[in-house]
Amino acid sequence: MRLILASASQGRLGVLRSAGIDPVVRVSGVDEDALAARLANASPRQLVTALASAKADAVVAQVAREYPNGVIVGCDSMLHIGGELVGKPGCADAAAQRWQAMAGHNGELITGHAVVRLDCGVRTASASGAQATVVRFGTPSPEEIQAYIGSAEPLQVAGGFTLDGRGGWFIDGIDGDPSSVIGISLPLTRRLLAEVGISVVSLWS
Repeated sequence: MRLILASASQGRLGVLRSAGIDPVVRVSGVDEDALAARLANASPRQLVTALASAKADAVVAQVAREYPNGVIVGCDSMLHIGGELVGKPGCADAAAQRWQAMAGHNGELITGHAVVRLDCGVRTASASGAQATVVRFGTPSPEEIQAYIGSAEPLQVAGGFTLDGRGGWFIDGIDGDPSSVIGISLPLTRRLLAEVGISVVSLWS
């Protein structure tokens, strides 16, 4: 049984490797913006879970023949802050506006998770859920914000910040699961794997 990570996120890959699993990586290619637009009335948890499920589902056809006995894990993260749900800034201007709004405030980083089990190349079980963690943002100076954005690190990560990189300097604390803030909740993933009949220890390298 191999674990296939349906994500290009280096943060998620790093969390899994540090926790004893060296996954196969397959990027889903799901158009997140288009799917989110179709789910405009969904709650934050419903939206990230739907996106995670779409990513896992998209990878099934890619890996069913190569890894007929495997489990696919899809994830999606967004930051809920000030009544708004935000994803990746994508550009420096958006990241700067995001940090001006986040500085000194609390937000909720929500990560949707989905697992799909394959046996003999056939989908036999699936499970999904979401994990939310409160993030307490510090108040970096304008010069610090500019330098952070200049590093390009925040442009392609949910909420425009990282916990395990340079952004960690500007996070005062969290209330909840740190692995979820990085992109994949180890406790929730373990529970979802158990729902589809897989013990996480059987996947350890």
